[in-house]
Amino acid sequence: MGLRMMGTLVAWWMYELTGDPFYIGMIGLAEAIPAVSLALYSGYVVDKSDKRKLLVRAVLLYVFCVLILLGASTQWFNHAFGKKLIIAFVYSVIFFTGVIRSFSGPTFSAIIASIVPRPLLVTASQLSSTSWLVASITGHAMAGFLIAWLQVTGTFCVIISLVLTGFFFVRRIKQRAPGISSDKRTLEAVSEGLRFVYKTKEVLAAISLDMFAVFFGGAVAMVPVFAKDILKVGPVGFGWLNAAADIGAIIMVIWLTIAPMRRRQGLKLLIAVAGFGLCIILFGISKWYWLSFVALLVSGVLDGVSVVVRGNIMQLKTPDELRGRVMSVNSMFINSSNEIGQFESGVAAKLMGVVPSVVFGGCMTVLVVVITWFKAPSLKKLEY
Repeated sequence: MGLRMMGTLVAWWMYELTGDPFYIGMIGLAEAIPAVSLALYSGYVVDKSDKRKLLVRAVLLYVFCVLILLGASTQWFNHAFGKKLIIAFVYSVIFFTGVIRSFSGPTFSAIIASIVPRPLLVTASQLSSTSWLVASITGHAMAGFLIAWLQVTGTFCVIISLVLTGFFFVRRIKQRAPGISSDKRTLEAVSEGLRFVYKTKEVLAAISLDMFAVFFGGAVAMVPVFAKDILKVGPVGFGWLNAAADIGAIIMVIWLTIAPMRRRQGLKLLIAVAGFGLCIILFGISKWYWLSFVALLVSGVLDGVSVVVRGNIMQLKTPDELRGRVMSVNSMFINSSNEIGQFESGVAAKLMGVVPSVVFGGCMTVLVVVITWFKAPSLKKLEY
């Protein structure tokens, strides 16, 4: 919740400082560069290390990053150093959070299988997705409200308290033995994760589809611009728009936890991603707040299908000894595509304008589904 709130807050703060959507996109690039660069090596580290220790260290480093941003947001820092240095400072800290996330992201995913019996793995995976989406909803929505009530600096104080609470719970996880021996050669161990993903066509197709859909359909990156300049709803409306997609996703994930899909999950995944792209197009052309909210809400419902199906495929098809490395490849494909997609949205908005760039992204998402339909027939037929 705290980290999702931080992402929302930094995007709003950067747009307030610059008034230029391109700088919002640059935040995504600053985090994606280290996250992608270190992804394969971090998976090897996750598999050969005690995952609990890695998480504890990662969360403590996140606390340190939030403290730095808190200091940079104060009036004293602004008067002493000016906006240009603040912007550079923010990008530097976000770059460092990308380094942390390259290790923490796959660890959070990989640790599930080590603490949950295999017969319960699908349910555990969906509950994990549910908890993440609940945090995402509350983090997004609360950020908008807190910006209105407490301003940027006060919101960072709330974020620190949330991350410290997370640290308390992470420490309660029991230690587990690493998945691989530490004497295995690094290059050989790193390449095993890539080889597994490449050979397992359903896994490769699922994460590739989601990567391109997120890359082109990253309309949420431009929500601060829509909220402030197009829909003119201020920080509270901004918070609800940010939360809309996650509200839809949590509704779907809870539903699928209660009533799981029994057949043709791959086909439903393709249909859901295509519908997601159409919702992004509708959001881009909308001039009415409630229509924009509903478009993002429905996009979240459809994205919830993608989250559940992809998560189950990853958990069920990945051997325990490869989980860290495979989850790192997944992180490189999926999680970093959020930040690279944010950068793409900023660049496209600069070149085309905000509305055309969002519509273009939605059209490209639909095109990716069409290509996947013909190029990856195994995904279309997938059932588990």
